[in-house]
Amino acid sequence: MLAYSGGLDTSVLIKYLQEKYNAQVITVTVDVGQGEDLEAAEEKAKKLGVLKHFSIDAKDEFAKDYIFPAIKANALYEGKYPISTSLSRPLIAAKMVEIAEKEGATGLVHGCTGRGNDQVRFDVTLGALAPEIKIIAPVREWGLTREEEIAYAKTKGIPVSGSAKKYSIDASVWGRAIECGLLEDASQAPPEDAYEWTVAPEKAPDKPEIVTIAFDDGVPVAVKGKKMPPLALIEEVNKIAGRNGVGRIDHIEDRIVGLKSREVYECPAATVILEAHKDLEKMVMTRHEVLFKQQIDAQWVFLAYAGLWVDPLKDDLDAFINKSQENVTGEVKLKLYKGSLQVIGRSSPNSLYDKNLANYNIKTSFNQSYSKGFIELWGLQTRMYNSLKRASKKPKAKKA
Repeated sequence: MLAYSGGLDTSVLIKYLQEKYNAQVITVTVDVGQGEDLEAAEEKAKKLGVLKHFSIDAKDEFAKDYIFPAIKANALYEGKYPISTSLSRPLIAAKMVEIAEKEGATGLVHGCTGRGNDQVRFDVTLGALAPEIKIIAPVREWGLTREEEIAYAKTKGIPVSGSAKKYSIDASVWGRAIECGLLEDASQAPPEDAYEWTVAPEKAPDKPEIVTIAFDDGVPVAVKGKKMPPLALIEEVNKIAGRNGVGRIDHIEDRIVGLKSREVYECPAATVILEAHKDLEKMVMTRHEVLFKQQIDAQWVFLAYAGLWVDPLKDDLDAFINKSQENVTGEVKLKLYKGSLQVIGRSSPNSLYDKNLANYNIKTSFNQSYSKGFIELWGLQTRMYNSLKRASKKPKAKKA
């Protein structure tokens, strides 16, 4: 059972498994919104001699059961990456196991390298869901360079696209990850042809676009006043943000295996929706909730990124996060302009922001006289410490 994308790596694997293992290969392609032609992938797999091929449309499930929990958790790995690739791996692994058990497969195969994160995600999830089935990761074994892999593909009559020669691309509806080639030089700007979902900021419209996103219990439910199901909403925000040049991410990332890597992503909808969600949380949660949840969110995104989606700790964190979202209902207004993103307004029936308390008018209902006593107690220990510190530095009187 091979997780098959239709791309270079997994197409080569079909032939490799047939030749090295004398295996009958069953392929499965899981559609998580990567925007690729599933029929073409199936046709390609059959031409390469697979025993069976399965195409699974999991876009709605991915949006509802994987992306929406990530939104609730403000999932940004190392503060930048919306884990668009990470989120899809446990779903793909679960579908692989489901079919493998029905078909009596003796091996579960993925095309991950020994340097990346995906090997961890697949191995851990597959091993947890189907411990009795052998996991095979041929790319870790053969050690081929990308150039050697392309050459091997040509000898086997496997077509190689122009983009595959330049970049390694992985996509879902939550974002595109672009690697290899010129991008490996971390000192150089990504070439414009690496991007597909976003226009260059300087070529975006000259007029800002205002977008209002409505949330209910922590998840987005409407865009510009129009209610939409999860998948359609994400796709719509991808279009809006993409045409305004919003959602390009370029950063140095710490992989699970210890390497630092230069990563380039396109995540238009994720960038906008996560920014809106974080802003709304600050309006409806107490300071204590906001600060504590930041710690929970950081642990949640690490587990998802590090391949521990099926670890019980994630379930525990989900319970807290879901409870915390009960009041995260309202609207956030954002301005998108030439690659920039700015929250310009928000409202909620559960808002803890009270204009009558917060305004600077002398007639405010906030009793300012209370502040003096509060400050006296708030800074008491700080003043005591500094008094002792000063006293300890005074020169001691000499004995007669």
